[in-house]
Amino acid sequence: MSKDYKAQDIQVLEGLDAVRLRPGMYIGSTGAKGLHHILWEIVDNSMDEIANGYGDRIEVTIHSDGSASVLDNGRGIPVDVHPTLGVSGVEVVFTKLHAGGKFNNENYKTSGGLHGVGASVTNALSSWLNVEVYKDGKVYRAEFESRKEGDSWHGGCVKIPLFETGEKTDKHGTYVRFLPDKNIFDTTVFNLEVISKKMKELAFLNDGVHIVLTDERVVTNNIPLRREYCYTGGISDFVAYLNETKNPLHPDPIYLDGEKDNVYMKLALQYTDTYSENIFSYVNNIPTPEGGMHETGFKTALTRALNDLARKTGVLKDKDENLIGDDYRVGLTAVLAIKMQNVQFEGQTKTKLGNPFVRQAMDALVYQKLTEYLEAHPDVLDIILKKGMSAAREREAVRKGKEQARLKNQADNFNLVGKLASCTGKKPERNELYIVEGDSAGGTCKQARDRSFQAILPLRGKPLNAEKKRIDQVLQNEEIRTIISALGAGIGDDFNLDNLNYHKVVILSDADQDGGHIRAILLTFFFRYMKQLITDGHLYIGMPPLYKVAKKDVVEYVYNDELLDACKARMGRGCTIQRYKGLGEMNAEQLWETTMDPKRRTLMQVTLEDAAEAEVLVTTWMGDSVDLRRSYIIEHANFNKVDEFVKEAARAQAQS
Repeated sequence: MSKDYKAQDIQVLEGLDAVRLRPGMYIGSTGAKGLHHILWEIVDNSMDEIANGYGDRIEVTIHSDGSASVLDNGRGIPVDVHPTLGVSGVEVVFTKLHAGGKFNNENYKTSGGLHGVGASVTNALSSWLNVEVYKDGKVYRAEFESRKEGDSWHGGCVKIPLFETGEKTDKHGTYVRFLPDKNIFDTTVFNLEVISKKMKELAFLNDGVHIVLTDERVVTNNIPLRREYCYTGGISDFVAYLNETKNPLHPDPIYLDGEKDNVYMKLALQYTDTYSENIFSYVNNIPTPEGGMHETGFKTALTRALNDLARKTGVLKDKDENLIGDDYRVGLTAVLAIKMQNVQFEGQTKTKLGNPFVRQAMDALVYQKLTEYLEAHPDVLDIILKKGMSAAREREAVRKGKEQARLKNQADNFNLVGKLASCTGKKPERNELYIVEGDSAGGTCKQARDRSFQAILPLRGKPLNAEKKRIDQVLQNEEIRTIISALGAGIGDDFNLDNLNYHKVVILSDADQDGGHIRAILLTFFFRYMKQLITDGHLYIGMPPLYKVAKKDVVEYVYNDELLDACKARMGRGCTIQRYKGLGEMNAEQLWETTMDPKRRTLMQVTLEDAAEAEVLVTTWMGDSVDLRRSYIIEHANFNKVDEFVKEAARAQAQS
């Protein structure tokens, strides 16, 4: 018999309790991404002040106690008493959901924070949060905390209501410092590089803003690590940064700006000698990796303007067909940033602009501004049109190559017999494909797998580095063709996720230099020609153990060098250590229980958090510039770790 459902069973969550009960609804997850999200909420509030003309500086600090703070020189959060709620504006902002000054357009023309939940959500998910407001020569302060009452924790409670400290100041703005709650988050350790990339991006998008990032956890000669970002060239500097690893065809990015129908546009673009298209768009400083109406309008205008200019200059004759948009976007790097009111996002991740009128506004604005620029710079126009015509010829070659590839599909599928060990399951959403390095590892994986849902595809050689090749050249590589045939979803513009045969694609390679190289090559291929495989969460990296540690009947598998010492300490003297040099050294049972059993394995999901930064990294590591790779290694490598590894290897050799 079912239990009666009465009004008394309805739970009413007061204040910010709903946020603590279901944090994922507000910040996406309680992992590292959610942790940084509560910092972005505070940063975005400061950036909204600056974007609307009320300041020019933001200071973000990661403190040694694990807290983070954000200081801006904006107007400062209102400190007067709210007329209906009877508490200060500061307390309203930090304790009430859907409260803020951004719902109408009187205080903020544009805003990245649209829902009024940012500051209050950060407060709700923090152990404590302190606010200082500098306004009219005075300093105001309020303190909040999470508090346990009975068996329940309540977040964002007022510890000390807003008060005037009595200090005098010539500053203006807001200072917020908070400590993420360990009861909420899986990790409370802020990642310097994640924050650094975000601050750099915001500085590019808001020319002239000065952003200072300090990490008190990293100290050299008693001086905390400090990074400053300020780009007077704004998104033009952004495009130049993105193309540092490439060869631009014209020295300076094209910069266009303007306003139409209350949509404010900034656009920078530059062509390179590469084959890929890279468009990064933003709305009110929010990345829109899924594009939307602003991108569609831009692409339409770009194609129309260039075709019209090609005919006007005689590059295209009357008998010639117009080039298609893809032709004009080969080798293009563009950053499109717009600011507008009443933003409507759509798509699963809310990162696609849906306002229909923006398409027409961008089409008209970009067409006018781009035409004017190129007519005034005929040398740049000539370069772009030649690039487009060359791309059209290559497109025709690619079309023929694809036709050949389609004709070869049957042969490829027959070739997969003996290459692909398919699974018996008929449900793609449950099926997994392991792409494995070499026949030896492939043989072990085939024995270890659960053939009802796990398929194995051994690679018999290194695939092609797709970063340096056109798509028709990529299609000629046998290993790449094998992967395309096994996945069944096509490639490039023809890629269709609905046809994907395996909803988990796992790269499984040895933990050595060759294995790392193969991972990098495959990741580059998927990033360039099957990016949706990454953005929709279907690509993974398998994590086989590095060591087997055994003592009598006790066996532990260890996945990195840091964990090895802890394992040896637990085991005590007399334990034996086996270092796995490759997957082929493991027997089928070991491989199953450590790497392939869904109940015990560890898989690393490949995600695309920052598309612009991913573009820079891929071209740095997989492109032609040796100097850029060397510079990156010098800046980021931990040579202390390398020294420790060398010394450990020398000791092991001496003992043997």
